[in-house]
Amino acid sequence: MKPVLKTSLRILLILFVVLNLVGASQAYHFTHFYDEPPSGSAGPGELSAWDKARAALVGIRFPKSRNLIEPDSACKTVYMTTSDHIRLQGWYFASQAARGTVIMFHGHGSSKSKLLHESDYMRSLGFNTLLVDFRAHGGSQGHVCTIGYRESADIKAAYDLVRARGENHIVLWGISLGAATILKAIHDYPDLQPDRLILEMPFGSLLQAVRGRMRTMGLPEEPLASLLAFWGGTEQGFWAFSYSPCDYAKDIRCPVLLQWGALDNRVSRQEIQCIYGNLASPQKKLVIYQRATHESLYGREHEKWRREIAGFLYGG
Repeated sequence: MKPVLKTSLRILLILFVVLNLVGASQAYHFTHFYDEPPSGSAGPGELSAWDKARAALVGIRFPKSRNLIEPDSACKTVYMTTSDHIRLQGWYFASQAARGTVIMFHGHGSSKSKLLHESDYMRSLGFNTLLVDFRAHGGSQGHVCTIGYRESADIKAAYDLVRARGENHIVLWGISLGAATILKAIHDYPDLQPDRLILEMPFGSLLQAVRGRMRTMGLPEEPLASLLAFWGGTEQGFWAFSYSPCDYAKDIRCPVLLQWGALDNRVSRQEIQCIYGNLASPQKKLVIYQRATHESLYGREHEKWRREIAGFLYGG
């Protein structure tokens, strides 16, 4: 073999090994949260140039989320255990003469305390609410997040808890990770049959979710996203490229309200259109918020959000 060819092959092999080491390290930090993160930790959209360079190589340690706002006295703290033995914490709010119960799920790196405003409005409409911390978030057990793959068991545990209390009218509400995980949970558990779904900004696939995260960090989407998805799934024991909420939407037959912000730089219009197009429900509605990014739609356009939620929950 010619020396030039040998050198080229060695360089390619070194690059291949380095890229995979980067992917494995990134994936580990993407799926793990820490109780005591290094000082100065920032969100993915708030990184300095040095932090972005370091993030591209090894990833960044992120803190486990906390519930920083205390609920009012109407709240009852409840606990549930998943089929894989993870203890979850929830906040249950009862409403007099309730029409049903809305179970609410937050996004990646967030917590149930971020959903209190939305919960208050659901209660004003006459619904009980149960706000749940996913595993590795808030008051729930664990430090490993599988971006919805195993969290589908968290959805099922919360649903079973409400059913065990005699509730027959259950609405599932989720934002971002919460919305995508609801789709996977209904795919995974045929006996999970809510009355209605409210899905806000679900990602179309795990690979697309990782690409969206790269965009928010100002990093090139590929090959980092594919490497991170591969190693993240490998480290957690599943094939990441088959995780597709867009495909899971084909299993949904109950009424669905799907909502998205037109300025969302994490979840694309194509992902939302894919999910909406695949929903098997004969009663589905897509609402786009023109001024919203990947954020609380209630917080950005609360009057419109209230109008859409009320119309949907009252049977519109």
